[in-house]
Amino acid sequence: MPRGSVQRLFEFSTEGRHFDLQTIFDRINRRYFRNRLRNYTITWGRRRRQKPESYIVFGSIQEQDRLIRIHPLLDREFVPRWYVEYVVFHEMLHAFVPDKYDSAGRRIIHHEGFLSREKKFRHYRAAIGWEQENLGRFLQ
Repeated sequence: MPRGSVQRLFEFSTEGRHFDLQTIFDRINRRYFRNRLRNYTITWGRRRRQKPESYIVFGSIQEQDRLIRIHPLLDREFVPRWYVEYVVFHEMLHAFVPDKYDSAGRRIIHHEGFLSREKKFRHYRAAIGWEQENLGRFLQ
């Protein structure tokens, strides 16, 4: 087991009830990144006791640990596989597209280059529409 990161001390699960994140990661890596994203761990995030009230973060990446977390609320029967793939793709894209900085030195992660690349995801428009239509199902 790699040393140095507290995150690496825990066992991560890629298999959910409905989706296996490692299978999705491998497929997206092959299709969109030519298998260039190596040594990344993908896992379901921790289940929370309370549902989010006003917003939800479906995915995150810790680049220093090469760790991608996907919100466990997405591991549900009504969530289309292509939507989970979109969330995984979005997080993987953060590892692939460098951040930019404005004149004040603030980091911009969703800059035009990132957004134009994101639109190349096969189901991009459907994913954005599905998220807008279904966000309320994840919130209280």
